[in-house]
Amino acid sequence: MTPISIAIADPQHPEITQLLQQSHALMQQLFASDENHFLSIEELLSPDIRFFAARQQGRYIGCGALAIRPDYGEIKSMFTDPKARGTGVARSVLDRLEAQARQLKLPKLMLETGDLLSHAQRLYTQAGFTHCAPFGDYEKQHSSIFMQKILY
Repeated sequence: MTPISIAIADPQHPEITQLLQQSHALMQQLFASDENHFLSIEELLSPDIRFFAARQQGRYIGCGALAIRPDYGEIKSMFTDPKARGTGVARSVLDRLEAQARQLKLPKLMLETGDLLSHAQRLYTQAGFTHCAPFGDYEKQHSSIFMQKILY
């Protein structure tokens, strides 16, 4: 299998923008607008966001972001090209985000995912995340699942 490289990337790159648009379309299809918490491409350019993308054979196939908060890092914008699913791309991106959080000495990682996203829930559980209460500005919603992973 061709290796996957993961590095800081520009969410405005045309291939990455296409991935993010696919992700946003899926979230809008699955969840009501008031239950969608994805970041826009412009929001992903914020100085408190570290955006990473996965490449294989010169093509972007996945992405994820780490939002740096005062007491934690939040996993955002995780998405894998449907053609690359099941190949470890998402886990590789998640591991890179965790490594970045550890480098920044963030004590824990937190995330919000959707109840219909069973593959994402399984990924996070296998990576050591556990269920937790809503955090930050999130409110309890029937479609939201909140998870955390203590790093330090």
